[in-house]
Amino acid sequence: MTMTLRDMAMTVLTTADPIQKTAASRQFAQIWRDARKAGEAIPLGSAQPPDTPARPAQPELLAPRDVPTRKPGTPEGRAAMLHAIAHIELNAVDLHWDVIARYGHVDFPLGFYDDWVQAADDESKHFNLMEDCLQQRGSHYGALPAHAGMWASAVDTADDIMGRLAVVPMVLEARGLDVTPGMIKLFKQAKDTAAVEALEVIYAEEVAHVAYGSRWFHFLCGRENLDPTPTFHQLVRKYFHGQLRPPFNEEKRAEAGIAPDFYWPLVDQPQG
Repeated sequence: MTMTLRDMAMTVLTTADPIQKTAASRQFAQIWRDARKAGEAIPLGSAQPPDTPARPAQPELLAPRDVPTRKPGTPEGRAAMLHAIAHIELNAVDLHWDVIARYGHVDFPLGFYDDWVQAADDESKHFNLMEDCLQQRGSHYGALPAHAGMWASAVDTADDIMGRLAVVPMVLEARGLDVTPGMIKLFKQAKDTAAVEALEVIYAEEVAHVAYGSRWFHFLCGRENLDPTPTFHQLVRKYFHGQLRPPFNEEKRAEAGIAPDFYWPLVDQPQG
């Protein structure tokens, strides 16, 4: 029996082991792309995704204030940074498959699924790059505690696809565009070539993920006859529990289709 795309999503979401999860994600992404190139239709299917995806026993998940801080200029601090990025990337794998599984009631062109399958594949590759960097240091994902709040935005927007697109790619992933150049500089100063190369791959590919969010957010706004900018502001204020803080990577944000009038009005205003 042929797996549907949402069967594939459910397999990823219910796989706990990170290596197995990312391997399944990459395999399914290739199956989907091959079928699309061949003009064959993989049915979308239906799914009831879990509220929280399967997770390994480690790392221990802590409240943000309880995650130990380490000086970024030390080897331990740089290892902790790589571990934190691995944690973000693994959550991103699940976030993108969750979008595919959760919002089946919303009518989208197949291009929507092309984009999020590709994003999930990229995030799987990014996790593996970070895991390789950790292994080179005699460490691994799960060796350090991690942020317990990574899935909070998914829970908050479980019933609101526009809220999900606004908060996850257009706020959280856009933040990655702001901070990654500084991390690359840090690892360059440490002459850590492998980490620099991995982070440069992540940085280049994350622009597309932010662009996917912007594209489909604008698509939905157009279909609902909504003005995208105030709609974005309203959704971020509703769902994002934090503050948008400069400096912003305005060049890369613009490249991803997010104009300054989307994010500057949200600066220094308490959210959530």
